[in-house]
Amino acid sequence: MPKQINHNKQVAENLSGLRLDQAAVELFRDYSRGRLQQWIKSGELTIDGRSAKPSSRVAGGENLRINALMIPEGEVEPQDIPLEVLFEDEHLLVLNKPPGFVVHPAAGNPDGTLQNALLNHDPDLNSIPRAGIVHRLDKDTSGVMVVARSLKAHASLVGQLQTRSMSRIYQAVVKGKPPSRGTIDAAIGRNPRDRKKMAVVEGGRTATSHYRTIRRLPGTSHVEVSLESGRTHQIRVHMTHIGFPIVGDRVYGRGAINKKGLSGTVVTTINEFDRQALHAHTLKLIHPESGAECAFHAELPKDIRILIEVLRGMPVTG
Repeated sequence: MPKQINHNKQVAENLSGLRLDQAAVELFRDYSRGRLQQWIKSGELTIDGRSAKPSSRVAGGENLRINALMIPEGEVEPQDIPLEVLFEDEHLLVLNKPPGFVVHPAAGNPDGTLQNALLNHDPDLNSIPRAGIVHRLDKDTSGVMVVARSLKAHASLVGQLQTRSMSRIYQAVVKGKPPSRGTIDAAIGRNPRDRKKMAVVEGGRTATSHYRTIRRLPGTSHVEVSLESGRTHQIRVHMTHIGFPIVGDRVYGRGAINKKGLSGTVVTTINEFDRQALHAHTLKLIHPESGAECAFHAELPKDIRILIEVLRGMPVTG
Protein backbone atom coordinates (compact mmCIF):
# COMPACT_ATOMS: atom_id res chain seq x y z
CA MET A 1 0.00 0.00 0.00
CA PRO A 2 1.24 3.56 -0.74
CA LYS A 3 2.56 5.33 2.34
CA GLN A 4 0.67 8.40 3.61
CA ILE A 5 2.80 11.49 4.33
CA ASN A 6 1.40 14.23 6.60
CA HIS A 7 3.27 17.33 7.79
CA ASN A 8 2.20 20.79 8.88
CA LYS A 9 4.57 23.77 9.40
CA GLN A 10 4.36 27.55 9.57
CA VAL A 11 6.49 29.76 7.34
CA ALA A 12 8.93 31.74 9.48
CA GLU A 13 9.19 35.49 8.95
CA ASN A 14 12.82 35.19 7.82
CA LEU A 15 11.64 33.17 4.80
CA SER A 16 9.52 36.08 3.54
CA GLY A 17 9.98 36.69 -0.18
CA LEU A 18 11.12 33.18 -1.06
CA ARG A 19 9.45 31.06 -3.70
CA LEU A 20 7.03 28.52 -2.29
CA ASP A 21 9.25 25.61 -3.31
CA GLN A 22 12.30 27.29 -1.72
CA ALA A 23 10.42 27.86 1.54
CA ALA A 24 9.23 24.25 1.47
CA VAL A 25 12.83 23.04 1.14
CA GLU A 26 13.74 25.04 4.26
CA LEU A 27 10.80 23.68 6.26
CA PHE A 28 10.70 20.06 5.07
CA ARG A 29 14.37 19.09 4.92
CA ASP A 30 13.65 15.36 4.72
CA TYR A 31 12.46 15.74 1.12
CA SER A 32 14.19 16.85 -2.06
CA ARG A 33 13.22 20.05 -3.85
CA GLY A 34 12.08 17.98 -6.83
CA ARG A 35 9.74 15.92 -4.66
CA LEU A 36 8.33 19.02 -2.97
CA GLN A 37 7.77 20.71 -6.33
CA GLN A 38 5.91 17.62 -7.50
CA TRP A 39 3.63 17.77 -4.46
CA ILE A 40 3.01 21.51 -4.94
CA LYS A 41 1.98 20.95 -8.57
CA SER A 42 -0.32 18.05 -7.64
CA GLY A 43 -1.96 20.02 -4.83
CA GLU A 44 -0.64 17.70 -2.14
CA LEU A 45 1.44 20.52 -0.64
CA THR A 46 -0.80 23.50 0.06
CA ILE A 47 -0.37 27.01 1.47
CA ASP A 48 -3.11 28.05 3.91
CA GLY A 49 -5.25 25.24 2.54
CA ARG A 50 -5.03 26.27 -1.12
CA SER A 51 -2.99 25.14 -4.09
CA ALA A 52 -0.34 27.42 -5.55
CA LYS A 53 2.48 27.38 -8.08
CA PRO A 54 6.05 26.51 -6.99
CA SER A 55 7.06 30.03 -8.06
CA SER A 56 4.51 31.72 -5.78
CA ARG A 57 6.08 33.96 -3.12
CA VAL A 58 5.56 33.52 0.63
CA ALA A 59 5.17 36.47 3.01
CA GLY A 60 5.77 34.66 6.30
CA GLY A 61 3.22 33.30 8.72
CA GLU A 62 1.47 31.04 6.20
CA ASN A 63 0.73 27.42 6.98
CA LEU A 64 2.25 24.80 4.67
CA ARG A 65 0.68 21.37 4.77
CA ILE A 66 1.75 18.17 3.08
CA ASN A 67 -0.92 15.52 2.64
CA ALA A 68 0.54 13.15 0.09
CA LEU A 69 0.78 9.53 -0.94
CA MET A 70 4.15 8.03 -1.73
CA ILE A 71 3.32 6.56 -5.12
CA PRO A 72 5.57 3.83 -6.55
CA GLU A 73 8.15 5.32 -8.91
CA GLY A 74 8.03 3.03 -11.90
CA GLU A 75 7.47 -0.33 -13.58
CA VAL A 76 10.72 -2.06 -12.62
CA GLU A 77 9.94 -5.56 -11.38
CA PRO A 78 11.53 -7.13 -8.27
CA GLN A 79 13.88 -10.02 -9.02
CA ASP A 80 15.49 -12.44 -6.59
CA ILE A 81 19.14 -11.57 -7.24
CA PRO A 82 21.65 -11.95 -4.37
CA LEU A 83 23.17 -8.79 -2.90
CA GLU A 84 26.31 -8.44 -0.78
CA VAL A 85 25.16 -6.11 1.98
CA LEU A 86 27.91 -4.31 3.90
CA PHE A 87 25.61 -2.26 6.15
CA GLU A 88 21.88 -1.80 6.59
CA ASP A 89 19.56 0.24 8.78
CA GLU A 90 16.22 2.00 8.24
CA HIS A 91 17.87 4.85 6.32
CA LEU A 92 20.82 3.32 4.43
CA LEU A 93 21.71 0.20 2.50
CA VAL A 94 25.40 -0.13 1.63
CA LEU A 95 26.36 -2.75 -0.96
CA ASN A 96 29.41 -4.27 -2.60
CA LYS A 97 28.49 -4.36 -6.30
CA PRO A 98 30.17 -7.15 -8.27
CA PRO A 99 31.57 -6.54 -11.76
CA GLY A 100 29.22 -7.23 -14.67
CA PHE A 101 26.17 -5.98 -12.77
CA VAL A 102 24.19 -3.17 -14.44
CA VAL A 103 22.74 -0.61 -12.00
CA HIS A 104 19.57 0.58 -13.84
CA PRO A 105 17.37 -1.10 -16.45
CA ALA A 106 17.92 0.36 -19.91
CA ALA A 107 17.91 -0.64 -23.56
CA GLY A 108 19.86 -3.87 -23.80
CA ASN A 109 19.44 -4.55 -20.07
CA PRO A 110 15.69 -4.51 -19.36
CA ASP A 111 16.08 -6.55 -16.17
CA GLY A 112 18.60 -8.44 -14.07
CA THR A 113 19.88 -5.13 -12.71
CA LEU A 114 20.75 -3.82 -9.28
CA GLN A 115 17.47 -1.91 -9.22
CA ASN A 116 15.52 -5.15 -9.78
CA ALA A 117 17.46 -6.79 -6.94
CA LEU A 118 16.89 -3.85 -4.57
CA LEU A 119 13.13 -3.92 -5.07
CA ASN A 120 13.15 -7.61 -4.18
CA HIS A 121 15.29 -6.95 -1.10
CA ASP A 122 13.05 -4.08 0.08
CA PRO A 123 9.71 -3.50 -1.75
CA ASP A 124 9.32 -0.12 0.03
CA LEU A 125 12.16 1.21 -2.13
CA ASN A 126 9.60 1.48 -4.93
CA SER A 127 8.43 4.71 -3.28
CA ILE A 128 11.92 6.24 -3.37
CA PRO A 129 13.25 7.81 -6.60
CA ARG A 130 15.16 5.17 -8.60
CA ALA A 131 14.72 2.69 -5.76
CA GLY A 132 17.03 4.80 -3.59
CA ILE A 133 19.99 4.72 -5.98
CA VAL A 134 21.71 8.11 -5.71
CA HIS A 135 24.94 7.34 -7.57
CA ARG A 136 26.06 4.63 -9.93
CA LEU A 137 28.99 2.48 -10.93
CA ASP A 138 29.65 1.36 -14.49
CA LYS A 139 28.62 -2.20 -15.31
CA ASP A 140 32.18 -3.53 -15.11
CA THR A 141 33.29 -1.42 -12.14
CA SER A 142 32.97 -3.18 -8.79
CA GLY A 143 32.72 -1.86 -5.27
CA VAL A 144 30.86 0.01 -2.58
CA MET A 145 27.58 1.83 -3.27
CA VAL A 146 25.04 3.46 -0.95
CA VAL A 147 21.26 3.31 -1.40
CA ALA A 148 18.74 5.55 0.37
CA ARG A 149 15.95 3.70 2.17
CA SER A 150 13.95 6.79 3.14
CA LEU A 151 13.11 10.13 1.55
CA LYS A 152 15.08 11.83 4.32
CA ALA A 153 18.13 9.75 3.45
CA HIS A 154 17.60 10.36 -0.27
CA ALA A 155 17.53 14.14 0.17
CA SER A 156 20.58 14.00 2.46
CA LEU A 157 22.68 11.81 0.17
CA VAL A 158 21.81 13.81 -2.96
CA GLY A 159 22.80 16.95 -1.05
CA GLN A 160 26.09 15.41 0.05
CA LEU A 161 26.90 14.49 -3.54
CA GLN A 162 26.08 18.00 -4.73
CA THR A 163 28.20 19.66 -2.03
CA ARG A 164 30.99 17.06 -2.49
CA SER A 165 30.89 16.15 1.19
CA MET A 166 30.50 12.48 0.23
CA SER A 167 33.96 11.05 -0.35
CA ARG A 168 34.61 8.24 -2.85
CA ILE A 169 37.98 6.51 -3.14
CA TYR A 170 38.76 3.97 -5.85
CA GLN A 171 41.61 1.58 -6.58
CA ALA A 172 42.74 0.66 -10.07
CA VAL A 173 45.51 -0.96 -12.05
CA VAL A 174 46.70 1.34 -14.84
CA LYS A 175 49.08 0.88 -17.73
CA GLY A 176 52.44 2.58 -17.31
CA LYS A 177 54.06 4.31 -14.37
CA PRO A 178 52.38 7.59 -13.37
CA PRO A 179 54.05 9.97 -10.89
CA SER A 180 53.79 9.04 -7.22
CA ARG A 181 50.82 11.41 -6.88
CA GLY A 182 49.01 14.07 -8.81
CA THR A 183 45.78 15.93 -9.53
CA ILE A 184 43.86 15.87 -12.81
CA ASP A 185 41.72 18.98 -13.25
CA ALA A 186 40.12 18.63 -16.66
CA ALA A 187 36.52 19.24 -17.76
CA ILE A 188 34.61 16.26 -19.13
CA GLY A 189 31.84 16.14 -21.75
CA ARG A 190 30.58 14.05 -24.64
CA ASN A 191 33.23 13.05 -27.12
CA PRO A 192 32.44 15.16 -30.22
CA ARG A 193 33.57 12.28 -32.49
CA ASP A 194 31.70 9.52 -30.63
CA ARG A 195 28.64 10.54 -28.62
CA LYS A 196 28.63 7.21 -26.77
CA LYS A 197 31.95 8.10 -25.14
CA MET A 198 33.11 10.83 -22.78
CA ALA A 199 36.28 12.88 -23.20
CA VAL A 200 38.22 15.82 -21.83
CA VAL A 201 36.68 18.70 -23.79
CA GLU A 202 36.68 22.46 -23.66
CA GLY A 203 33.43 23.69 -22.17
CA GLY A 204 32.70 20.36 -20.45
CA ARG A 205 31.65 19.94 -16.83
CA THR A 206 34.27 20.62 -14.17
CA ALA A 207 35.96 17.41 -13.01
CA THR A 208 38.82 16.89 -10.56
CA SER A 209 40.52 13.60 -9.63
CA HIS A 210 43.42 13.05 -7.21
CA TYR A 211 45.60 9.97 -7.54
CA ARG A 212 48.52 8.36 -5.75
CA THR A 213 50.57 5.33 -6.65
CA ILE A 214 50.26 2.44 -4.21
CA ARG A 215 52.72 0.07 -5.92
CA ARG A 216 54.76 -0.12 -9.10
CA LEU A 217 54.17 -3.29 -11.11
CA PRO A 218 55.68 -4.64 -14.34
CA GLY A 219 54.33 -2.40 -17.11
CA THR A 220 51.59 -1.13 -14.80
CA SER A 221 50.84 0.54 -11.47
CA HIS A 222 48.37 -0.07 -8.67
CA VAL A 223 46.86 3.35 -7.88
CA GLU A 224 44.30 4.99 -5.63
CA VAL A 225 42.03 7.70 -7.04
CA SER A 226 39.73 10.02 -5.10
CA LEU A 227 37.04 12.17 -6.67
CA GLU A 228 35.99 15.74 -6.03
CA SER A 229 33.30 15.46 -8.70
CA GLY A 230 31.38 12.53 -10.12
CA ARG A 231 31.21 12.75 -13.89
CA THR A 232 30.36 9.83 -16.15
CA HIS A 233 33.45 7.61 -16.65
CA GLN A 234 35.53 10.25 -14.85
CA ILE A 235 38.42 8.09 -13.64
CA ARG A 236 38.61 6.15 -16.89
CA VAL A 237 38.67 9.34 -18.97
CA HIS A 238 41.08 11.21 -16.69
CA MET A 239 43.64 8.42 -16.41
CA THR A 240 43.60 7.93 -20.18
CA HIS A 241 43.93 11.69 -20.65
CA ILE A 242 47.25 11.75 -18.75
CA GLY A 243 48.52 8.66 -20.57
CA PHE A 244 47.85 5.90 -18.02
CA PRO A 245 44.63 4.10 -19.07
CA ILE A 246 43.07 1.48 -16.84
CA VAL A 247 43.98 -2.13 -17.58
CA GLY A 248 41.12 -3.97 -19.29
CA ASP A 249 39.26 -0.81 -20.35
CA ARG A 250 38.11 -1.65 -23.89
CA VAL A 251 36.52 1.79 -24.41
CA TYR A 252 39.26 4.14 -23.22
CA GLY A 253 42.22 1.77 -22.90
CA ARG A 254 44.05 2.56 -26.17
CA GLY A 255 44.64 -1.03 -27.22
CA ALA A 256 46.99 -3.78 -26.09
CA ILE A 257 50.24 -3.37 -24.22
CA ASN A 258 53.35 -4.85 -25.79
CA LYS A 259 56.40 -3.25 -24.20
CA LYS A 260 59.95 -4.44 -24.51
CA GLY A 261 61.42 -5.87 -21.33
CA LEU A 262 58.17 -7.47 -20.20
CA SER A 263 57.72 -11.22 -20.12
CA GLY A 264 55.10 -12.87 -22.31
CA THR A 265 53.18 -13.87 -19.19
CA VAL A 266 52.99 -10.27 -17.99
CA VAL A 267 51.90 -8.97 -21.41
CA THR A 268 49.26 -11.67 -21.74
CA THR A 269 47.98 -11.09 -18.19
CA ILE A 270 47.54 -7.37 -18.86
CA ASN A 271 46.07 -7.68 -22.34
CA GLU A 272 43.59 -10.44 -21.44
CA PHE A 273 42.12 -8.91 -18.27
CA ASP A 274 38.45 -8.89 -19.24
CA ARG A 275 37.07 -5.74 -17.59
CA GLN A 276 38.37 -2.38 -16.46
CA ALA A 277 40.48 -2.99 -13.34
CA LEU A 278 38.60 -0.35 -11.35
CA HIS A 279 37.06 -0.82 -7.92
CA ALA A 280 35.19 1.56 -5.60
CA HIS A 281 37.06 0.80 -2.39
CA THR A 282 35.88 3.36 0.19
CA LEU A 283 32.79 5.52 0.64
CA LYS A 284 32.59 8.17 3.36
CA LEU A 285 29.39 10.05 4.21
CA ILE A 286 27.35 11.68 6.97
CA HIS A 287 24.58 9.48 8.30
CA PRO A 288 21.29 11.23 7.41
CA GLU A 289 19.69 10.54 10.80
CA SER A 290 22.48 10.52 13.41
CA GLY A 291 24.84 12.97 11.71
CA ALA A 292 27.72 10.61 12.41
CA GLU A 293 30.63 10.32 9.99
CA CYS A 294 30.56 6.87 8.40
CA ALA A 295 33.12 5.02 6.29
CA PHE A 296 32.40 1.83 4.36
CA HIS A 297 34.96 -0.37 2.60
CA ALA A 298 34.74 -3.09 -0.04
CA GLU A 299 37.96 -5.04 -0.38
CA LEU A 300 39.46 -5.65 -3.81
CA PRO A 301 37.62 -8.44 -5.65
CA LYS A 302 39.35 -11.68 -6.50
CA ASP A 303 40.04 -10.90 -10.16
CA ILE A 304 41.91 -7.67 -9.42
CA ARG A 305 43.79 -9.31 -6.51
CA ILE A 306 44.91 -12.11 -8.83
CA LEU A 307 45.94 -9.57 -11.47
CA ILE A 308 48.11 -7.73 -8.95
CA GLU A 309 49.59 -10.96 -7.55
CA VAL A 310 50.51 -12.28 -11.00
CA LEU A 311 52.13 -8.96 -11.91
CA ARG A 312 54.08 -8.99 -8.65
CA GLY A 313 55.30 -12.49 -9.39
CA MET A 314 53.43 -13.85 -6.38
CA PRO A 315 51.58 -17.16 -6.35
CA VAL A 316 47.88 -16.93 -7.10
CA THR A 317 45.85 -17.89 -4.04
CA GLY A 318 42.12 -18.14 -3.35
